Amino acid sequence: MKHLALFHVSFLFYIAVKSLKKSYVLHYFDAFGCIKMHKNLLQTCCSFNVMAKINFYLDLRYAEPGSAGCLKLSISRKGKTAFIPLNVSVLPGQWDKRSCKIVNHPNKNALNAYIYNRRLVAENVVMRLLSTGEMSGLTATNLKHIIEEEFDPTPVNESPDTSKLFSSRFLQFAESKSPSTRDCYMHTFGRMKAFCPGLEELRFENITREWLTKFDTWLSSSSPSRNARNIHLRNIRAVFNAAIDDEITSFYPFRRFKIKPVATAKRALSVDELRALFCADVEPFAQKYLDCFKLIFFLIGINVVDLCRLQEIRNGRVEFHRSKTGRLYSIKVEPEAWVIIDRYRGKGQLLDILDRYSNHKDFTHRLNENLQKIGKVDRVGRGGKKIYTPMFPGLTSYWARHSWATIAASLDIPKETIAAALGHGGNSVTDIYIDFDREKVDRANRQVLDWVLYEKR
Repeated sequence: MKHLALFHVSFLFYIAVKSLKKSYVLHYFDAFGCIKMHKNLLQTCCSFNVMAKINFYLDLRYAEPGSAGCLKLSISRKGKTAFIPLNVSVLPGQWDKRSCKIVNHPNKNALNAYIYNRRLVAENVVMRLLSTGEMSGLTATNLKHIIEEEFDPTPVNESPDTSKLFSSRFLQFAESKSPSTRDCYMHTFGRMKAFCPGLEELRFENITREWLTKFDTWLSSSSPSRNARNIHLRNIRAVFNAAIDDEITSFYPFRRFKIKPVATAKRALSVDELRALFCADVEPFAQKYLDCFKLIFFLIGINVVDLCRLQEIRNGRVEFHRSKTGRLYSIKVEPEAWVIIDRYRGKGQLLDILDRYSNHKDFTHRLNENLQKIGKVDRVGRGGKKIYTPMFPGLTSYWARHSWATIAASLDIPKETIAAALGHGGNSVTDIYIDFDREKVDRANRQVLDWVLYEKR
């Protein structure tokens, strides 16, 4: 104990006066009567920087220009250097190399306290090894392993706490979603990984406004569409919101980083355009695609994936959980929809779509492709090659949903009824206790169909 106490005295004294000449230090110790017993230890302390040097190192070797790098401890000994990650990632502009401090970071004080504590622990380990004579023969890599054990004495078979790492929370959040939504989040995760290879080491505090701005700029090189990039940014924001709700973090860069949508081109048909489409003279192979578009419209813009998975009609209604939200949804089957359903009855599902196509994505692609061929057809050349002049270029199945909502609004149907008809909402406290009156939605759909098909208001 006496030896250990004197060691700590000498270590603290060394830290305080390491810039003084060695002779002054020896004289000071002699004044305290310690020079005879601990002269050798003092000699070791004064040669500390020669024996092992510990510094901070911002590793930008694998980072994209301007993106965050991983902060590490560098341990140099006998011309070799080993690195210990500190699980802190900062942008180049957030690290002052000269003062070895994190700057311009919203959590700089806490992070600086953390990294300096890590360095102090590492220096204590080195001094302990020097005092006991165990330093002899150790390499930089040996020192690294010893210091890492001091950092984390947790048994190897126990998993480290990653709850506050952004990537871990992002993947956990994605796994809680439906398959199609999960795919969307995983696409975002892939783009973030491509932008920032060290993503797994970032904490929420590292995803700053500056990081988001640079990520958005990087995305623009391959995705010029503002709204397409916004999908990735909204996914990141959703993970932040969930983490704040779970009290994982209080940091929120989206207070200053705004996601601004851009108005998209028209995706709704007017009443007259719908009537023209519904009465269009189409080629025999295209009739089933036009009928599908009609059925989507008659069923209040049902998504194709949900249409493909419908099982049966019960009490005059189709009921299903929306693939996008998981919310239970019920639609009355009007006589016009019955006619089309009876024409395309399936074996395993209500409709025969999945009897003829491998999956809903394949069918959606074929559906949209052929909807855009509806219109004038000319044949040219000896082979009679078909040249299509579409009635509505860019027409897709989603236009049926937009068109229904637009026409419903033009008929002064309340916004609350339109939202309920489209399956929006359902998450508020009010919606939990009050089941929206289905008859209101049924009447709204009948009103829309009567106006479009029969000009009845």
